Amino acid sequence: MTLTKAQIIEEISNKDGFTKKNSIKIVETLLDIIKSTLESGDDVLISGFGKFCVKEKKERRGRNPATGDDMMLSARKVVTFKCSSKLRDMING
Repeated sequence: MTLTKAQIIEEISNKDGFTKKNSIKIVETLLDIIKSTLESGDDVLISGFGKFCVKEKKERRGRNPATGDDMMLSARKVVTFKCSSKLRDMING
């Protein structure tokens, strides 16, 4: 099962006693901060959770899976996530 933004808002509202409107504002503000930080090229480190990083990918040769034709994939930026050792230990029990 996937945890959705709506479910996160609901959990914040239920656990912390915030109104649904305030919970929405909290989640949206947090996501906006993360997005703008990554957009500027900076990393986002959340202690005990992990680190979001912006990586540069070079131009490379690829293949269209539908037609099999060779093509060049343009250079681009991607976001990667590396979980903290604390989170990794929690997941692995």
